[in-house]
Amino acid sequence: MAQVAGKQLTGALKRNSVKKNVAAIHVSGKLTLLQRKLSNVLLLNAYDTLITQQKHTIDARTLAMMIGYNSNDMKTLQGALRGLAETVAEWDMLDDRGRQEWGVSALLSYAKLRGGVCEYAYSPALAEKLHDPKVFALINLNIQKRFTSGHGLALYENCYRFVRTGSTGWWSLETFRRLMGIDGSAYYETFKHLNAKIIKPAVEEVNRNSNIEVTPEFSKKGRAVSEIRFAIRENPQLPMFEIDDDDAARGSAVYGALMAQGISDRLARQWIAEHGERAVTEKLSLVVRQKNVKNPAGYLRSALENGYGISEAKPSEPSPEAVAARAARDAANARAAEQEDARAAEKAERKRRFAQVQDAVSRRNPTQRDADRQLFLSSLTSDLEREEFQRHGWSSALNAAEIYRFWCEISPDLSDDDIA
Repeated sequence: MAQVAGKQLTGALKRNSVKKNVAAIHVSGKLTLLQRKLSNVLLLNAYDTLITQQKHTIDARTLAMMIGYNSNDMKTLQGALRGLAETVAEWDMLDDRGRQEWGVSALLSYAKLRGGVCEYAYSPALAEKLHDPKVFALINLNIQKRFTSGHGLALYENCYRFVRTGSTGWWSLETFRRLMGIDGSAYYETFKHLNAKIIKPAVEEVNRNSNIEVTPEFSKKGRAVSEIRFAIRENPQLPMFEIDDDDAARGSAVYGALMAQGISDRLARQWIAEHGERAVTEKLSLVVRQKNVKNPAGYLRSALENGYGISEAKPSEPSPEAVAARAARDAANARAAEQEDARAAEKAERKRRFAQVQDAVSRRNPTQRDADRQLFLSSLTSDLEREEFQRHGWSSALNAAEIYRFWCEISPDLSDDDIA
């Protein structure tokens, strides 16, 4: 069962992600990073009973720890909750009958802290929109915790729902400033300032910390930039479901320093786990003190495995124990590399199969496609599998094997040999 600092999480909080409706994602306001994280965790906690219950509760300390700040600082939590209650959500979308629907609501209708418990509620109209399963993005809380700026998280939220289409589409700069929560600022009316202070830093943070990579593109009216859109692709270096937020090493200062030296994620975590943060920090300072270090990874490896310190100009002769330990680690690294190669091969095979399926789907007419979807959906027995298929269609990773079997029966040019 999932835990937060020794506390067991129950119900919806055991999940890692929260559904956010298009309307909710486009709620901007001038939300701080803490307020954005708080909004997502509160929605996650309430989601299962969003329509059936008028009010929701969560332990205040658990809430504080889930958004990553001092659980004893209730004043900060009070201020963040106040900000959500004062922020207006606005949506403009088609209803079930195809009619245009505009609405406005506070993000929270009320919130209160009493006896170590946070109680809060949404307006009925906003709760209905937040719970709508038809159009939403999946905001992963493990990814959310990696963000250190509100603008970066805002950009991620507003881009992620377009990952399957590959682009956000064009936004006017006025719309973009509203989504980033900086509308009304004369400073950011100048594109030079907007690009330098908001766009570039937010893009860099999204690409470094999330499961997508975004690239801004600009459209000009005359000589001035008037619109912006973001090309989006999955980040091959950071797949969502491979993020292990329980690994505290990634959140440490020394981990960040190792990344800055070009050390790989796996190697950095391995060194921290084997030698401890203090030892790695000490040896890392050697790289800073030495000039013209051409191979930081090799230098650090020698320093850690041979145990020389700052005062020593070069490593001492390794002991037999150190040689044996290094051989064991090299063997472990070799096994890890083989496993990584195997995973890469499996990923390539999955990609090939998905391409085959998409080609087969493209050859069906619209009526056939609808019938195919309904037939496959009826064959799924799990609510989770059905929800995953309704969300991702034929690209559903959870149902990959069954999807391939299904299309092997329909298309003779596909083969289901050796399906895992």
